[in-house]
Amino acid sequence: MFYRIYRNHQAPPRRLLLLHGGGVAGKITWGGILPHLARWNEILVPDLRGTGKTHYPDHHDHNFEAEEVVADVVALLDHLGWGSFDLGGYSYGGLVAMLLKAASTAAVGKVCDDRTYLLEPALLGKISDDEAIVSRELMLHAAKRLRHVEHVGEGLELFLDAVAPNRKRGSINEEIVRARLSHRPAGLACVIECVSHASKRLDRPALIAAQTNVSSFIGERTHRETWELCQKIAANRSDWVCHLIQDADHALPFQKPEIIAELMNADLG
Repeated sequence: MFYRIYRNHQAPPRRLLLLHGGGVAGKITWGGILPHLARWNEILVPDLRGTGKTHYPDHHDHNFEAEEVVADVVALLDHLGWGSFDLGGYSYGGLVAMLLKAASTAAVGKVCDDRTYLLEPALLGKISDDEAIVSRELMLHAAKRLRHVEHVGEGLELFLDAVAPNRKRGSINEEIVRARLSHRPAGLACVIECVSHASKRLDRPALIAAQTNVSSFIGERTHRETWELCQKIAANRSDWVCHLIQDADHALPFQKPEIIAELMNADLG
């Protein structure tokens, strides 16, 4: 499991674990945000299964479940001696972060301190049950295409249609996203299937209830239902804050990194 630790000797002694989304490694996902994070002196950024420089010993991509990724992260935290930290996750990494937070005290003996930052985490909830089924089938079809070299372009289009239907098509930013996602398409396929399996069997309301001291970030051009659900949760909980990131879609950490970092700093209190 590959990881990086970023250190800021001018910051107070506090740790932050950041988990990336599917298809794009930790350094690239968080690279625009990291220089603006001023409240942590150590920031751990691993590459999760299926992404970046983390590989199976045979360097082939194999299917996995979300709980296995959580176990990977726990093993890394044990290896580094990290027992107390703040936590951030984007998309696929947001799902892993939520599972880690839910298991943190009893199951894994870790403590996620004052804040959890969730950037459009998978399974937070965005659309109706019928639409969710259609979206899941679209994602699984994308995964099948991504496993074949000659169909990677089609697979990426299907994937982007599922996660960012309101994106600015044909833009330079979209081309950059495509180039990044095409780096390891079979790994992205494994991530998609992992999230799809989790969406069928995990208790989403219980998972949301297990989160504490949350800052949630939603792109303005993301599904309207995602923002509405976030607001509904925040209306019933004093420890949940929602941020709508203007002129951003699901790729918000790449589109608005400085704004997100400023909000992360401010929400720590």
